[in-house]
Amino acid sequence: MKEYYKERAPVYDRVYAYPERQDDLRELEEYIPAQFDGREVIEIAAGTGYWTQFIYKKAKSILSTDITKEALIQVKNRSSEMINVTTELVDAYSLNQSKKYDGAFAGLWYSHIPIQDIPKFYKSLHGCLSPGATVVFVDNSAAQCDRLPLSHTDQVGNTYQDRTLDNGKVYRVLKNFPTKKQLIESAKDVGENFVYKKFKNYWLFQYTVLPKVLG
Repeated sequence: MKEYYKERAPVYDRVYAYPERQDDLRELEEYIPAQFDGREVIEIAAGTGYWTQFIYKKAKSILSTDITKEALIQVKNRSSEMINVTTELVDAYSLNQSKKYDGAFAGLWYSHIPIQDIPKFYKSLHGCLSPGATVVFVDNSAAQCDRLPLSHTDQVGNTYQDRTLDNGKVYRVLKNFPTKKQLIESAKDVGENFVYKKFKNYWLFQYTVLPKVLG
């Protein structure tokens, strides 16, 4: 999957141009930044910085992380006005930040976490969050399968799509579509004050970090 997104980085933002997604995007672009007003935010799998360009206007600062330098180049080139945004090449499962953040965001990332690795991701993320931090995830709803049907399901229950790049290469990409119940269950030991918003093309999941999970 790393190779897939490395090659796709220059044209990734096409996914935000689909006509059927525009109403959802306008609402999310207003709602998400407001959740991080005045906060120091760590962004997971920032990609090309599509969401960063909205969050930075409200956040005190943003550390945008990704595992591919090609994506982070797109973040840096997005706007000269994002002076409160820094980037770091880092794996989401090994964030290892000495600083504690009071906000965390991941756009279109949660669906790429193997079901069996969700606890590992939470451990990495919560290791750099302060008590009371706001966490927001946004991702595709199953409506995305109208464009990219599922091609495979593994023994654990992870689902996959076969995606073709402009150069003709085909990649099998992990893409899960968790339910509200599954999202809350996954975060019950690390969060409280759960918020779930369902849109036609996206879902949003939000919670507040529990102090007890921080050592």
